[in-house]
Amino acid sequence: MHADVIIIGAGPTGLCLAIALAQAGLKSIVLERLALTAIAQPAFDGREIALTHESRHLLHQWGIWDRIHPNDVSDLRHAQVLDGPASSGMTIHAELGQKKQLGWLVPNHVLRQAAYDSMAQQDRVQLITDALIERTQVHANYAEVGLSNGQTLRAPLLVAADSRFSETRRAMGIQAHVRDFGKSMMVFRVKHSQPYHHIAWEWFGYGQTRALLPLNDQCASVVLTLNPSSMQQLLALPAEEFDTNISERYEFRLGAMQRISERFVYPLVGVYATQFHAHRFALIGDAAVGMHPVTAHGFNLGVGSVAGLAQHVIAAYRAGQDLADPKRLAAYTRQHHQRCLPLFAATNLVVSLYTNDLPPVRAVRQAILKAANSLTPFKRFIATRLTG
Repeated sequence: MHADVIIIGAGPTGLCLAIALAQAGLKSIVLERLALTAIAQPAFDGREIALTHESRHLLHQWGIWDRIHPNDVSDLRHAQVLDGPASSGMTIHAELGQKKQLGWLVPNHVLRQAAYDSMAQQDRVQLITDALIERTQVHANYAEVGLSNGQTLRAPLLVAADSRFSETRRAMGIQAHVRDFGKSMMVFRVKHSQPYHHIAWEWFGYGQTRALLPLNDQCASVVLTLNPSSMQQLLALPAEEFDTNISERYEFRLGAMQRISERFVYPLVGVYATQFHAHRFALIGDAAVGMHPVTAHGFNLGVGSVAGLAQHVIAAYRAGQDLADPKRLAAYTRQHHQRCLPLFAATNLVVSLYTNDLPPVRAVRQAILKAANSLTPFKRFIATRLTG
């Protein structure tokens, strides 16, 4: 079986790439180890995806945004970062970027559903689910994937979009810098008694990191980071005690909070591949860069990787060149490094600083936030990066 591109992984980034290529006339085969139901009807997983203006534009271009119901989209108009017991910190308003919103929140399962529905309308995309990959090889003129059912697939270009723990990346011999933060992140939805005003809050506490993301209908998404043992103790509490504990942890800023969804716990691991391409092979999404969620920017980098790689592959196609032209893949790698590396490094620095609870460091943490909040040009720069 032949295609122009083989994509391993039918998550949002893999499907977005298939759609972008199909719109330009290129055929993709998308391989996914999960069953079709998990892709076509994804279940709620607790995660809310923060989207920038650029990402929203690209999702609209790929026929995904218009498939998301307005009730599933929550505005992000302000962002506030707090440290320790301080009641003030750095606040960023959308108006600094001359927009009404800093961005939008969309449930991960809704985004996945919309991506699948858009992909399903493309004649040039073939999705193979329950796919067990036995081998991946690259040759001089093509890449090859062998499946457990005996099928052999060939294409000029192979792309890995199979998560930050990418088995394809490893099989192709590409190393990655992996940082296990030694923490667990719990996400779930709550109802709250006080209004929210579309503010995203991030608290760097002592022994915990808390975030609240504004949703519609007087609801919010709780994102709580603890060490694994503390997380297990919290999960063991009876329902009423759990709600009280969460309300207290969040200092009753939204009044009493009541959990209204299942709880999901994820390990915090950051990943940065040492290279984003090899001969007839490229990485996108979390397979290339898996961010710590403190920036809420990981999916936007994934969308950027899709747009970047698609641009070079489509340009090669229109110029009659090899779709895996080494110079074009190198250009993609260079551009994506420029986009990701500064943010990845800065994120790791922030996490290291704001999870260090030694008294001298606490003072530095609060001083940095106070100084940053007084620098309007700096806050305008951040707002512009989000809204531009």
